Amino acid sequence: MEKKKYDLVQLQEMVDYLRRDSAIKNKKGIAFIGASVLVWFGILMVHLTALPIQEKNLYTWFVVALLMPLAIMITRILKIKFQNKDNPLNQLGFLITMNEALYITIACWTYAEAPEKMLMILAMIFGAHLLLFGWLYQSRSYYISAGLVTIGALMIGSCYPTWVLAACMLVYEILLTMCLVMENRKV
Repeated sequence: MEKKKYDLVQLQEMVDYLRRDSAIKNKKGIAFIGASVLVWFGILMVHLTALPIQEKNLYTWFVVALLMPLAIMITRILKIKFQNKDNPLNQLGFLITMNEALYITIACWTYAEAPEKMLMILAMIFGAHLLLFGWLYQSRSYYISAGLVTIGALMIGSCYPTWVLAACMLVYEILLTMCLVMENRKV
């Protein structure tokens, strides 16, 4: 029994080492959060227009499609390893992102069935997926953001026009980026 306990301690230490390694080499995913700032700025610009909601939502999808290219560009600018193939937990980060992509289908459904709530659903999906990055990067900022963004998007999206939600998301993304910069300095 003592050997089994020792093996679990070793396993936990190895997982913690890999999480730290991922957080350091990926800079806690700051490139994606930085790209999100630009995406939410674009979404805000779309939702400030006088276009009908269906058109705003269509253009929102166009802006969202820029996330990955922007994140790749930011990783190159900041000299961050986009893919850390030496660390098996890097695949977990990819799976977390792909999980969010599956939930995006809910926002696609809302596009047709409740277009005035699509942006709220999109923001809630974004917020909820941050929880697992809190574990992966050992980041309090991600843990807190998961709850704040998801619940905040629900409250704001239920009561205010879409541009207000987009503006709040933009401000929050900027704050999250600043928090991650501070966390990265401590690592």
